[in-house]
Amino acid sequence: MILLLDTSTPTCKLTLVEGAARHDFTWEAGRTLSTGLLGFIQERLGEVGSGWDALEGIVAYRGPGSFTGLRIGISVLNALANTNQLPIIGAMGEAWQMEGLARLGTGESDEIVLPEYGADANITTPRK
Repeated sequence: MILLLDTSTPTCKLTLVEGAARHDFTWEAGRTLSTGLLGFIQERLGEVGSGWDALEGIVAYRGPGSFTGLRIGISVLNALANTNQLPIIGAMGEAWQMEGLARLGTGESDEIVLPEYGADANITTPRK
């Protein structure tokens, strides 16, 4: 099973692909992405009768998008890929899913994915 994830907006988009079967899910994560992402993925895997051990590869949407959303989502996916020795692909653009699946199909792996925010991070001065 291939896991594809986009956390560039407050609406988290997850796709699970196994052979010809494709399962699309969305979650209005808002400000709960960091505390709920792994649970959301695990619950969706269960809904399709699968689990963590069925994952064969990961595709991450790199951006552009929310600094915090991309940072959280891509960090989680990099950790999953590294821990489970899975190939991981980072892709951008409207065809990011197709590109990622195609690259996984040829045996590629980015090994680590870095986000593309689309602009410099807006880091504010500490208030204290």
